[in-house]
Amino acid sequence: MGERQNTLTCSFGPKSPRISAFEIHEWIHEQLKIPEHEVAMIQIDGPKRQVFIKLKYSEVQKIIQATNGLQEYKHTHGELSQVRTEIAGLGIKRIRIANLPPRGTGKPN
Repeated sequence: MGERQNTLTCSFGPKSPRISAFEIHEWIHEQLKIPEHEVAMIQIDGPKRQVFIKLKYSEVQKIIQATNGLQEYKHTHGELSQVRTEIAGLGIKRIRIANLPPRGTGKPN
């Protein structure tokens, strides 16, 4: 399992209209003030309305502090969406594992 070091998660509201990759790039530069040369990768999860921004340098905490963890995105038609920013990979996730034998019933390999 890979660790998401230096990765920022931007979560748009669930009712937020979808925005294009170009609009996301512009928003990152204009609103988050992240220079293009510091961005290593951008991943967009459309159904979850999330954008993951992997940075080359450890500036994630500074960005969160500068924005207080919240930003706004103004859509081309004028609607505003709230965007929550946080460090990626934090928090607890529940997963379901199927077909796992009970402890002590299986033979060791």
